[in-house]
Amino acid sequence: MSDAEIPDTGAPDTDVSDTETPETDSEPEQEPAVAAVADQVVVPQLDPADTTWWQSAVFYQIYPRSFSDLDGDGVGDLAGVIDKLGYLELLGVDAIWLSPIMRSPMADHGYDVSDPRDIDPLFGDLADFDDLIDEAHDRGIRVTMDLVPNHTSDRHAWFTAALAAAPGSPERARYIFRDGVGEGGDQPPNNWRSVFGGPAWTRVTEADGSPGQWYLHVFAAEQPDLNWENPEVFADLERTLRFWLDRGVDGFRIDVAHGMAKPEDLPDMDLESVGLLSNSDDDPRFNNYAVHDIHRKIRTVIDEYPGAANVGEIWVEDNERFAEYLRPDELHLGFNFRLAKAEFTAESVRDAIENSLDAVLSVSGTPTWTLSNHDVEREVSRYARIDQRGDDQGGDDSPIDLAVGSARARAMAMVELALPGTVFIYNGAELGLPNADLPDEALQDPVWERSGHTERGRDGCRVPIPWEGTEPPFGFSSSPQTWLPMPESWAPFTVERELEDISSTLSLYRQAIELRYQRPEFAGDTVEWYGAPDGCLAFRRSEGRLVCALNTTADPVPLPPGEVILVSAPLVDGYLAPNSAAWLV
Repeated sequence: MSDAEIPDTGAPDTDVSDTETPETDSEPEQEPAVAAVADQVVVPQLDPADTTWWQSAVFYQIYPRSFSDLDGDGVGDLAGVIDKLGYLELLGVDAIWLSPIMRSPMADHGYDVSDPRDIDPLFGDLADFDDLIDEAHDRGIRVTMDLVPNHTSDRHAWFTAALAAAPGSPERARYIFRDGVGEGGDQPPNNWRSVFGGPAWTRVTEADGSPGQWYLHVFAAEQPDLNWENPEVFADLERTLRFWLDRGVDGFRIDVAHGMAKPEDLPDMDLESVGLLSNSDDDPRFNNYAVHDIHRKIRTVIDEYPGAANVGEIWVEDNERFAEYLRPDELHLGFNFRLAKAEFTAESVRDAIENSLDAVLSVSGTPTWTLSNHDVEREVSRYARIDQRGDDQGGDDSPIDLAVGSARARAMAMVELALPGTVFIYNGAELGLPNADLPDEALQDPVWERSGHTERGRDGCRVPIPWEGTEPPFGFSSSPQTWLPMPESWAPFTVERELEDISSTLSLYRQAIELRYQRPEFAGDTVEWYGAPDGCLAFRRSEGRLVCALNTTADPVPLPPGEVILVSAPLVDGYLAPNSAAWLV
C-alpha cells in the first residue's frame, strides 16, 4: 500500500466511529470514466461460435496484487499478468479470472469500486488491459473479470453526491439511506452486522452539521450498498457490462451474487446464527428472491455477446435455492463451495460431490468445483490439521503437518479435476502453497481491524506468488518490499524449481489438466460410485469410464481394476498410498 493520502472529495464528513478511512493506492476518479465508450473499438469475445466452452473449462483465478509485479512497486499489475501468460498457457488453463482491477481507494483491495469503467493506476491502464485481452486471446486463453454490483466505494461520485444531498433526494435514492431509531434517531435502523464485523450501518453528518441518516454497508463502511430498487442502478451496471464486453472480455465473476436485493422492511437478523465472513440461508442480508430479477437483466445483456459467460459467487446451502440462480435465463455458472468446505474424509468428500451434482440437476446446470480462492484458507493448510493419531482432519487447534496437508491437497486436486463440470484453480494452488503466517503489523484485511484484532482475516492466502530464486521476493517484484511479506520458507515452492521437478505439485497439475483434455475417458456429465474400503471412495465418469480413487486413511489400500494413468503419490507395492488419489482407465 502506498502512503498517499486520499484527496478531499468535497463531501461532508461522516461519522465513522467504528472504522478509519484507509490509505489509498491510487487517486480515485470523481466521475465515472465513460467518455471512452463512444470511441471504443468493439472487440469480439475469443470464439463467439463456442457458447458452451465454460461447461468443462479450467479457470485460473488471478489475484492481481499478488501475481506478478513488473513496475517494481511491490504490487502486482497487468503488465505482470501479460508477462506470465506463457506460464498459464503451459499450465493448460482455458480462462483466467481477474479479481478487481477497476478504480478503487483499496479499502477492501479493489472490492470497493470508485469507477467501474476504468483501470486503477495501481495495475496499469486501459491500454494495458486491451493488450492483455489481445495477447491472452492469441494464446487461446479467455479473460473474465470481477464485477462488484452489490456496493460501490464511498469515494464513488454517486456516494459523494449522496452525502452532499438532502434526505429523500434522488442522489440518496441510489443507496440505502434510512432514518435512525430511538431518541433523536441515534440508533441504527436495524441490528444488521457487517460481514467484516461491527455494525452494518454508519451515520452521516448532514450539510448543516447535524447528525443525520444512516447508510447500509453489509461489508465495510467504505462500501455502501446500492439500492437495486432504483432503475438508475441497473442502467449504470449495463453501461459497465457493455464497456468491458465491447473490449473483448469473455465474461464476469459476479461478487456477492446472492446479495444486492434487500427486503423492503429490513427485518432484524439472528445475531446468534451468523459469524464473520459468513451468512446463513435465512439471513435477511442475502438471498432475497428479488435478486433473480437482477440476474435476468444481467443475462439479457450478456446474451448479446456470444461466447461470454458469467459465474456467480453464491453462498447458499439449500440445493433448491442454489439451483434457482442457474435457471437458463440467469447465471451460466454458480460457485459451489462444498468441496472447499469438506473435511478430508471419504464421507465428507463424497457428500460434497453428491450435493454439488444434485444442486444443479433440477435445472440441468453445470457443476463447479474449487478448493480455494482469495477468501478461503489454502487447501494445504486446511488439510494439514490432523488429530493426535494423524489419521483424521482435526479442528482449528489441531497439530499442523504441512507434509500431510500437501499430500492431501494433491489428492484432492486429482479428485476435483476428475469430476464433470467447471474447475476453478486459485493462483498458487498449483504450486502447493500453504497459507503464510504473517505478523500482526503486516495484516491489511479490513476484517482484522473491524473485528478488534480477534480475526486475522484473509491475508494469509493472498501473499504474492514465488516465481524464481532462493529468497524473497522470489522474482515476483524487483522490490523486496512486497505489499504482503513473502516467507523465506517458500523457496521450495517457486515456479522455476517446480517446473524442473517431475514430482512437484505443479507437474502434477500440468499432467492432470493435459489428461483431462486429451483422454476420451473424461466424457460424461454424471458419476457412478464404486465400492471402496473404509475411509476410501471411488467414482467413475458415466460415459468415458475414467475411475478416480481416493484414500483418506493412513494405510495403503488396493486399487480398483484398471490401468493407472496418474497418481498423486507413488504406489506402495501396487497399493494406493495413504492420503493419495489415482486415475484409472
